[in-house]
Amino acid sequence: MAGVPDAAASAAAPSSSGDGRRGGSPEQQESCRDEPKTLRGSSEPWPPAPGPGQLSPQQRAETLGFYESDRGRKKKRSLSDLSLVRFISAELTRGYFLEHNEAKYTERRERVYTCMRIPKELEKLMFFGIFLCLDAFLYVFTLLPLRVFLAMFRFITLPCYGLRDRRLLQPAQVCDILKGVILVICYFMMHYVDYSMMYHLIRGQSVIKLYIIYNMLEVADRLFSSFGQDILDALYWTATEPKERKRAHIGVIPHFFMAVLYVFLHAILIMVQATTLNVAFNSHNKSLLTIMMSNNFVEIKGSVFKKFEKNNLFQMSNSDIKERFTNYVLLLIVCLRNMEQFSWNPDHLWVLFPDVCMVVASEIAVDIVKHAFITKFNDITADVYSEYRASLAFDLVSSRQKNAYTDYSDSVSRRMGFIPLPLAVLLIRVVTSSIKVQGVLAYVCVVLFYCGLISLKVLNSIVLLGKSCQYVKEAKMEEKLCNPVLTATPGKPAGKQQNTFKSTQGNSTDENGSASVTSQPVHQENSPSLLVTSNSDQFLTTPDGEEKDISQDSSELKHRSAKKDLLEIDRFTICGNRID
Repeated sequence: MAGVPDAAASAAAPSSSGDGRRGGSPEQQESCRDEPKTLRGSSEPWPPAPGPGQLSPQQRAETLGFYESDRGRKKKRSLSDLSLVRFISAELTRGYFLEHNEAKYTERRERVYTCMRIPKELEKLMFFGIFLCLDAFLYVFTLLPLRVFLAMFRFITLPCYGLRDRRLLQPAQVCDILKGVILVICYFMMHYVDYSMMYHLIRGQSVIKLYIIYNMLEVADRLFSSFGQDILDALYWTATEPKERKRAHIGVIPHFFMAVLYVFLHAILIMVQATTLNVAFNSHNKSLLTIMMSNNFVEIKGSVFKKFEKNNLFQMSNSDIKERFTNYVLLLIVCLRNMEQFSWNPDHLWVLFPDVCMVVASEIAVDIVKHAFITKFNDITADVYSEYRASLAFDLVSSRQKNAYTDYSDSVSRRMGFIPLPLAVLLIRVVTSSIKVQGVLAYVCVVLFYCGLISLKVLNSIVLLGKSCQYVKEAKMEEKLCNPVLTATPGKPAGKQQNTFKSTQGNSTDENGSASVTSQPVHQENSPSLLVTSNSDQFLTTPDGEEKDISQDSSELKHRSAKKDLLEIDRFTICGNRID
């Protein structure tokens, strides 16, 4: 029985020491609080109590698996051994959902579709543009001589009819006579250039030197085309502008000599290009021809990785059209010279045919790749080429109107940089030196060939005019044909300009309100000088629907009007934000 009180006392001691309210002095309680607690039956102290947000030692031990069964430890060990298998299984079976980023993948798919549509849309534009250049080129050989003859006949028979107008000749007739005289003078000047000597001089050079010369000739051709059309335009305007004194007509003479010099030098430059290409065709290992073809692929590097807008791409497209048509004429000259050297043996034509096809195919492939990646990198849709085609068609249709301000061949020259006069002079020089006309039958063949060229020109013009009207209607640009944008000459009041435009528009329409296509423009004595700006340029970036929305905001309208100044786009206009 003595053990029972002792056990009760030992059981009561901790409880009394643990609670200060049940007994013991404050000093004892403080000492008990300060003493570290020990495990029963051992001298090791109790672990400290866990703080907020911490795990107790028991929970930490359970988490680490100290109190797990042997079966759980074996299972963990087996899973750790198979971790590589689990990783491979996860890699093989994991999934993802593309619809979570639907906009991104839709845009990528549209880019692929755009790249697939580029060859078709680009070749449509190229096909239409090449036939436009062909129409302007055939005009020099077919209709221009007839127009010059009619103008000279009018000038000779003028005293018989009397002076009904202050002008002796119409402005278009003056320009035709100037073009005809320039062609004749440059043709006789080209007889002093020996083609054979030039060929052997170029053939004696090394391959690398010829490659450098050909690149320099391409750059010089673009510079000549840019400045040459300005020279011709200055000559035409100086010869046709209204003059108060007869002494002012003397200013035409220096402009005329500059135009003759330009056409002659540009014809010589194109002759050197044709001669270099002829040397490349006749080389034994074809190394020069391969190097010249690789020059087209260098063009991809120089243009693909640059920033392009719609206007810049329009310039490049016009340049490609002009370059491709010029290359076709150069290949024709090379074939004529080679056929002459082999006495017009048709078997030799099949020897040249693979090289000609290789040059043409490389040119087409380079253009397709270049335009495909330019449109991809600059987010330009393939529909923009239909706009370019409609702009070129607008130039053709507007040049047939009664109030036209320029000839169509000059419009093509400004738009594409293609000037047909130097190329026509060279082709006439090569054909007359390669083909000998002897006998009556030969002259009959020449007359029949000339009649065939006239028929081809007329047929080509009719088809192009019909297609151009179709493209203009599809682009909804008919209203712009009847309402041309007029830019006032500096110093002229705006009110007088509007009144004159109304009278001009009234004279330019028939009783049914349709514009005349074939009649001569009516000269007005008291009308101020007006400059008609082609609306096809504005069509590229200012459709009618956008103008209605932008007219509501004056700040955006000012910005858009500043942007319209950049829309007088031709081949050599430097646009804003052209290249970064």
